[in-house]
Amino acid sequence: KAGDDVVVGVVETHGRTDTAALTAPFEIVPRRRIGHGGHVLEEMDLDAVLARRPMIALVDELAHSNAPGSRHPKRWQDIEELRDAGIDVVTTVNIQHIESLNDVVASFTHVRVKETVPDHVLEDAEIEVVDLPADELIARLKAGKVYKPGEAERALGNFFGKTNLQALRELALRRAAQVVDRQML
Repeated sequence: KAGDDVVVGVVETHGRTDTAALTAPFEIVPRRRIGHGGHVLEEMDLDAVLARRPMIALVDELAHSNAPGSRHPKRWQDIEELRDAGIDVVTTVNIQHIESLNDVVASFTHVRVKETVPDHVLEDAEIEVVDLPADELIARLKAGKVYKPGEAERALGNFFGKTNLQALRELALRRAAQVVDRQML
């Protein structure tokens, strides 16, 4: 709305029409297709985004592991290359994917998250916490607004139980407060 040149590098809709509708106003850079193990995987086309040179690129899932054959093994590395080229990036990351918090998250979820982002990637980032109380997030999960119905039930019974969601929420808020404290200093 401000007139900035924004493109979608990659947004993972996971089949959710509400999420797909949010991308409609923006130019979407076609994904690169990579053959791997008899499947065709789609990844952000880093070269196409760099060639397009938008002011801002929307690149979902910072902690994502790229398909074999990609220039970088991790999406956060793609984002670093975009930023080095002068392109601002808006991305998403869940608190459980921050590398330094991996042990803390594992201590209460009993799950070691494999896809993590090194803390240095977030050092100079502007962070906006998107927060919901656990009951509201559970309602969104049950309504299919986060995962497909079968995946949502499995997630609710495991990693995203109410107690874990409350602890993850507290961890996110504490981390955001630490960032604000550092910025003030």
